[in-house]
Amino acid sequence: MTKNTTPRALAVEALTRVANGAYSNLQLETTLESHNLSDVDRRFVTNLVYGTIQHQLTLEYYLAGFVKPSQKVLPWVKMTLLVALYQGLYLDRVPKRAIFNEAIQLAKDRGHEGIRRFVTGVLHAMDRQGLPDVNEIKDPVKRLSLTYSVPEWLVTAVQKQVGDEKAVSILETINQPAAQSVRVNTAVATVEEVEQSLKDQGYTVTPSVVAGNAFRLTDKAANQSNVFETGELTIQDESAMLPVEALQVRPGDQVLDACAAPGGKTTQIAALLDAHSGGKVTALDLHPKKVTLIEKNADRMHVSDRVDAVALDARNINDRFPKKEFDRILVDAPCSGLGLIRRKPEIRYEKTPQDIQQLQKVQLGILDAVSEKLKPNGILVYSTCTILDTENADVAAKFLEAHPDFESVRVETQLKVKDDRSTDTLAIYPDDFDSDGFFVSAFRKKK
Repeated sequence: MTKNTTPRALAVEALTRVANGAYSNLQLETTLESHNLSDVDRRFVTNLVYGTIQHQLTLEYYLAGFVKPSQKVLPWVKMTLLVALYQGLYLDRVPKRAIFNEAIQLAKDRGHEGIRRFVTGVLHAMDRQGLPDVNEIKDPVKRLSLTYSVPEWLVTAVQKQVGDEKAVSILETINQPAAQSVRVNTAVATVEEVEQSLKDQGYTVTPSVVAGNAFRLTDKAANQSNVFETGELTIQDESAMLPVEALQVRPGDQVLDACAAPGGKTTQIAALLDAHSGGKVTALDLHPKKVTLIEKNADRMHVSDRVDAVALDARNINDRFPKKEFDRILVDAPCSGLGLIRRKPEIRYEKTPQDIQQLQKVQLGILDAVSEKLKPNGILVYSTCTILDTENADVAAKFLEAHPDFESVRVETQLKVKDDRSTDTLAIYPDDFDSDGFFVSAFRKKK
C-alpha cells in the first residue's frame, strides 16, 4: 500500500479516526501538525474535514442511493466517497476531474483493484444519474434533518422550544464557520494596548458586541500573535465569557469554579481578583491531567497567584470544603455541547435524548452539592454551552424548587446582551450574534 499524503488523503484519514471516536478538532490539529503543509493545503484539509462532518447526514443520504445494502464498505472508503461528494456539492472552485482523479487514486493507493473499481463506479454513477432532491421529501422534519444534516430528534426539540421560523434560522447558522474571538487579559494589559498591538501585526480587529474586553479577529490565527504568547489575550468564544460577567466578581472575593477545565473562565475570574486583597478562585476538575491544564493556562495568563486548581468531582465537594466558604460560585456544567456544533460538528450525531436526560441529573447533582458552600447573599451562576431547555431553563427551575433558600436574579452582562428579554435567565442561540449557543442563569442565596 502506497502512503498518500495529499490534502484529500489526510482529510479522509482524519475523518476515519473521528468516525472511530476521535474529537474532530483534536484529530485535525494532530493531522496538521504531523505534516508539513502549506497554508493553502492546511485550509483545504480543514475545510474538507469540518465540511464533510457538518453535512454528513446529507452526504450519506445521497450516497445510499448508489450503494447496495448488502455491500460492506470499509470506513475509509466511505469517507473517500463522502469527501468527494462534499467537494462536488459545496466547493464551487474544485474541478470535477480533480475530485474524481484523487478519490480514485486514493482508493488505488490504500486499497486494492476491487476497491478502486467500486469507487470509480459509484462516482461515475452519481455523475450520470444525478442526486435526489432533498426538497422533495414530504416529511417536514426529515426534510429539515437532511437539508441541514441534523438528527430528527434534535430538529423536533428545537422546533418545540423556539418555533419553526427560529429553528430554521438556527439550523442555517450551525453549518457556517465559527468566528474567531479573543478576550483581553486585563490583569496585565489594557484593551486599547492589545487592540493596537493586534492591528500592528496585521489583524483585522472588531470589538465584540456580546462580551466586554473582547474582539473578533480575522486574517490570521490568534495564537500566532505575540500578545497571545505573552498572555495578554486568550482565545475564547464571546458567549462563553458571559457567565463570568454574570458572577459580578469583586476584587477580594473567594470564588469557586466548579467545573473549570481547561481554565478559560478560571483565568477570566482571576483577572477580576486582587491577590493582595485575598481574592482567589478555586478551580475544580475531575481529572488530574485537566487540573494541570488549568494551572498552565493560569501561568500563561500571569494569574497563578490567585488560582488554586484542585482535582475533585464537584459533587463530592463536602469532602474538601466547609459550608459558606465562597462569595461566588460558577457551575459551567458538563452538558451536551449542542451550542458548539460549529466548532465540534460531530456532536450532533453523538447525543441522544436519553443522554440529555442523564446530563440533567448530573447538572442538578453538581448544583445541589455546591450550593451549601455559598455564603449568604452570595451569587451562584449556572451556565451551559447547549441550547436545549432540558439542560437549561428546566435545570434552573428545578434547582429553585428544591432550594427555597435561593432566589433567581437577573443575569446582567457588561454590554447588556438581550437586555429587553422578559426572563432573568439569558439564552444565546447561534444565530443571535453568530457566536456559540449558551445559557446563563444566576441565583442569590437568601440566608
